[in-house]
Amino acid sequence: MPRPRKAGSDLPGGESPAAARRQEWERLHGMAAPTALSPDFLERDIAYRLQADQYGGLSADARRRLAALAGDDPGRAGEPRVPTPRIKAGSTLLREWHGRTYTVLALEDGFEMAGQRFASLSEVARHITGAHWSGPRFFGIRRGGEHAVASPSGRRVGVAPNA
Repeated sequence: MPRPRKAGSDLPGGESPAAARRQEWERLHGMAAPTALSPDFLERDIAYRLQADQYGGLSADARRRLAALAGDDPGRAGEPRVPTPRIKAGSTLLREWHGRTYTVLALEDGFEMAGQRFASLSEVARHITGAHWSGPRFFGIRRGGEHAVASPSGRRVGVAPNA
């Protein structure tokens, strides 16, 4: 099999490597290379394009799988990539943080803690900790309807049953 040529290896003398990469990228893509792309990325993209032209690109199955992973699959439009835990309205979540216990009520359209409403559990976690947390992870919520149980010390409690 012939080896793919290195990007810029057949360029006329006097042309800078950066200009050569951008010119080759433009030839392969039919448009000017965005200025934000690094020289390393341009070189890797050019190499991929040349190899795909020479030996064939991704299979149809690989393209479908990548589209699904990227969320571009029309069959998955609007669906989250990872199922998020569903918390029934009226459920109470408890979490101890730095010696203080926080109680959060799940509503139909969000959450409430100490009279303050939040759109997401992550907002509640950020309000409590001052840092970005995954709300379900902070409160010990698991996928598939499972939840964290209280540890023997009672420090980590998940969803409390409806009263």
